[in-house]
Amino acid sequence: MIRETLLTDWNLMRILRLGLGIYVSVQAVETQSTISMIFAVFLLFQAISNTGCCGSNGCAIPIKKNNSNKTEEIEYEEVK
Repeated sequence: MIRETLLTDWNLMRILRLGLGIYVSVQAVETQSTISMIFAVFLLFQAISNTGCCGSNGCAIPIKKNNSNKTEEIEYEEVK
């Protein structure tokens, strides 16, 4: 389950959070800033867990569901 969450559904915002989190963490180590490190950990957590600011997948992109097992009957109407 955890491996599936880490390896799937990578989008632009998730990649951006990961890159920004890595960049801010490197800068926080260089400047020895605690506040920057807390912000970096927050961004990295969001990227790894695929969550947004709203918590528990509130801002995450919904997972696409495959409904290939169901066939839908289409009704046609003749127009004259």
